Amino acid sequence: MMTGKTIFGAIGAVVVPAFEYMYGAGDAVVSAMVALTFFIVMDWISGVRAAKQDYSYSSKYGIDGVFRTLFMLGLPAGGHLLDSMFSLPGILFGALTAGLLYHVIQSMVANSLRAGWGEWLPLNVFETLLKWVGSELDKKINRAAERGGVVGGKSDDDNL
Repeated sequence: MMTGKTIFGAIGAVVVPAFEYMYGAGDAVVSAMVALTFFIVMDWISGVRAAKQDYSYSSKYGIDGVFRTLFMLGLPAGGHLLDSMFSLPGILFGALTAGLLYHVIQSMVANSLRAGWGEWLPLNVFETLLKWVGSELDKKINRAAERGGVVGGKSDDDNL
């Protein structure tokens, strides 16, 4: 009979070498990928809430989001593989991971503002974030409107 330790040990024996092959080894690599995964999850949470808020929620767009996320998680792996091929010290992995983190955090903040969570931020932080995510926020609002969402949070059905 397999115990919990045996099961988790077997999973770890497969996952850890696969992770190290794809992304590399070391605390910095693990920290970078944990941070990227954390902010992707936060972006998903804020994106779902924003889509519910402006009535642009679409399962097709959400399913596409799963594939976008898998693609995004593959980019640092590709950077590591190229680093290995050219004997670089993690330059491409680091550049791709940092670029993705920047984009994901920007998207997360824009989604949070669309969801109406901006009121929980101090005013000076809010103004700085608006400048930082302005173009991303505009893109998200336009995309929501194109998908039949309601910019401003109320649909015609709410007035009935």
